[in-house]
Amino acid sequence: MKINQFEKRFYLILLIGMGTLILANAQTDSLILKNKNIIIGEIKSMDKGVLIIETDYSDVDFNISWNGIEQVFSKTKYLITLSNGKRYNGIIRSIDENTVEIDTYDPESLLNIRKVKNSKTEDIGGGKINVQIMEIVYLNALDEGFWSRLSANIDLGWSVTKANNLRQFNVRSGLGYLADRWKITSSYNNINSRQDDTEDVNNLNANITYNYFLSNDWYLMYNISFLSNTEQLIKLRTNNQVGFGKYLIHNNKTYLGLQAGINLNNEKDFGDNPAKQSGEFFIGYELNMYDIGDFSIYSQLMAYPSFTESKRFRTDSSIDLKYEFFSDFYVKLGTSVNYDNRPVVGGTKLTYVIQTTIGWSL
Repeated sequence: MKINQFEKRFYLILLIGMGTLILANAQTDSLILKNKNIIIGEIKSMDKGVLIIETDYSDVDFNISWNGIEQVFSKTKYLITLSNGKRYNGIIRSIDENTVEIDTYDPESLLNIRKVKNSKTEDIGGGKINVQIMEIVYLNALDEGFWSRLSANIDLGWSVTKANNLRQFNVRSGLGYLADRWKITSSYNNINSRQDDTEDVNNLNANITYNYFLSNDWYLMYNISFLSNTEQLIKLRTNNQVGFGKYLIHNNKTYLGLQAGINLNNEKDFGDNPAKQSGEFFIGYELNMYDIGDFSIYSQLMAYPSFTESKRFRTDSSIDLKYEFFSDFYVKLGTSVNYDNRPVVGGTKLTYVIQTTIGWSL
């Protein structure tokens, strides 16, 4: 049976229409960029000023700067964090170039309480909230499951010097999980140096931190950390910190938080001395700057004035400069400094480590 020209055009239009309908159903989210380009796909997340969107017409996800987006429209439910620390579960859509509406209504949520008034059922929970688009500092699709809330990184470094057969191996790693009201993070950093005719040098830092988020960017925290440092003659130092913190700056360019609380310090040196315990206050800051092109800077300082050992004072600090050169791969230059004005007998007051590593992040 022959198909005439009219029928060919009809079937072509029908196929295009069906394809458009399928694409519209599959790709529920859309972005209008400030250069007026439009991207249709599925928004996965937005964090640290970068939005990730998956499209059918690209093999890899797009990473788009949040400040380059003019309007956003989605039917997906997200965990949303604002710059003032408030958190919502809801759907977002732009009202104009600067304003986004967050629809927090969820008919299955226990937070949406109902009452009966004049024989009519009325919702008194949930609702719609209008915010400036730049007030949104975090998005994560709630239907993406466990893996979308997981973060991980690993950095490796290796060097060999012919003189005295010096060999050094570095590893820096991290793992984290973010829930609606809390997050847990962990890190493991180790430097091991071996050289002929000298003692091995080892510096190990590891910690696990739990944060529970409160209103107005306050949070409760618990941190347990471990340190082994041959230069300071510390076989194992264990810190147990309980305290609170607050973000002073929380936007798509910078995080700056202060922390304070009480620390229980348990130390064992490399000698025959028994382990000793001491009580300390701690106060410090955490700074994360990431809107510097492909560069980011992370800095942390923690001070420990003792209240059980007279005039003892310790500090731990670190600075990391990271450059992302390809996809999720990066080069990092980092330094960490440990100071103790009353170290173990024979140990040094001040030690520092400088590391250059290549890493990958999830």
